Amino acid sequence: MAHLGTLHSFVLDCPDPRALAEFYRGLVGGTIQADGDDWVDLRIDGIGAKLSFQQSPGYAAPVWPSDDGDQQAHLDIAVPDLAGAHDDVLALGARHIESHDTFRVYLDPVGHPFCTVV
Repeated sequence: MAHLGTLHSFVLDCPDPRALAEFYRGLVGGTIQADGDDWVDLRIDGIGAKLSFQQSPGYAAPVWPSDDGDQQAHLDIAVPDLAGAHDDVLALGARHIESHDTFRVYLDPVGHPFCTVV
């Protein structure tokens, strides 16, 4: 079956788009491109799609874990070594939530869950 399009971006709501883009640039690299104060794109080398950050004045962070399933969405970030990446992820401003054999769960500075995976 033919597809209708290609992934353009993955957008995260947040109170400060520039600050959250800087956090994710520290995790995955890339180039920040701002389109005003309420929208920032993070273009990641080698990937056609981008991470985008949209200002949401009434932003409320998802709950992890949540019995109602309302984690909204999360990103998996591949790292060569979970333990080796841990301190660097924390230094960027993440909060560690839980660890497993092949992944660790964190919250970004505004509460979006993401995982480092091997």
